[in-house]
Amino acid sequence: MNALKYRNRENAGIDFSLHSENRSARAFRSKKEEKRYWILLITLIALGAFASYGLLVYNNPVPVDSPSFIPVVRRRIEALIAMVIAAVCQSLSTVAFQSITNNRIITPSLLGFESLYSTIHTGTIFFFGAGALISFSGTGPFILQVVVMVLMSLILYGWLLSGKYGNLQLMLLIGIIIGVGLNSVSTFMRRLLAPSEFDILQARLFGSVNNADSAYYPIVIPMVIIVAILLLANSKKLNVLSLGRDVSTSFGVKHQASIIYTLILVSVLMSISTALIGPLTFYGFLVAILSYQAAPTYDHRYIFPMALAIGFLIITGAYFFMYHVFNAQGVVSVIIELFGGITFLIVILRKRAL
Repeated sequence: MNALKYRNRENAGIDFSLHSENRSARAFRSKKEEKRYWILLITLIALGAFASYGLLVYNNPVPVDSPSFIPVVRRRIEALIAMVIAAVCQSLSTVAFQSITNNRIITPSLLGFESLYSTIHTGTIFFFGAGALISFSGTGPFILQVVVMVLMSLILYGWLLSGKYGNLQLMLLIGIIIGVGLNSVSTFMRRLLAPSEFDILQARLFGSVNNADSAYYPIVIPMVIIVAILLLANSKKLNVLSLGRDVSTSFGVKHQASIIYTLILVSVLMSISTALIGPLTFYGFLVAILSYQAAPTYDHRYIFPMALAIGFLIITGAYFFMYHVFNAQGVVSVIIELFGGITFLIVILRKRAL
């Protein structure tokens, strides 16, 4: 009996040693998972490029040899650039935000960016009329919207995340309360508008690439590129921050400073996306959830590229099908938000918690 116990212990020790030899600190658990990741990423990029090509040349109302062909393609390129900006801003900011909050359900929209956007436009038409809202365009008003949103975020972060009693959960709660309050004020003002003014305002409050003005691109594109590079360069630190305060502190990472730095980058991306295109509440959430399923790793160096590819494919594919297949140009953002909201409910019901 003792010999049998000894043999069992010996076998257990051999098995344990074999398992320990198979363990590694690589981003993927096996070569097969890594190969599947790259195949899927390349496929998504190819599909996104195919959808982009379809948006540029498919169903063009003028022939290729016509002088009007290039202007039509140029206008479509401007819309495609807006889609790229939306995909970069929403995907990177949502993944980074969920990593530092250790929660894969909440999104940066909880911080009140979209509510503030709605309040700015509603207040403009409420106090100054429809003419003021129509003329509220150009580089100056756009920069003003971005600066106001970022300043609101910095004040919120500096107050609730600095000092001895810094608390990320408290910041999220305050962000939700501010968002609900701003939405209530906006709803009250919209009820007092004339029907014609309400129609003009409603068109602005739907997220759409048609809201984007190419005059903003010389400012927006460099800002998005710089912030995206900073987030990608911060991938290794995000891997540690996603493990929580205690673990990241034990690894020598300044937890509070790193979170504030990441939140500032997230706020810049979200402000640019919201001011340029409009509210896209569940788009980033949908992209992030699909990215976690497609990339079987916790390494942000691989999650970020997958999120970018999925985000770009979703928005270009949605616009291609709705424009050229169903001839429903005005409901693209509504469809994306619908699927994002359904995905959100499914995740909530499966996890049974926030």
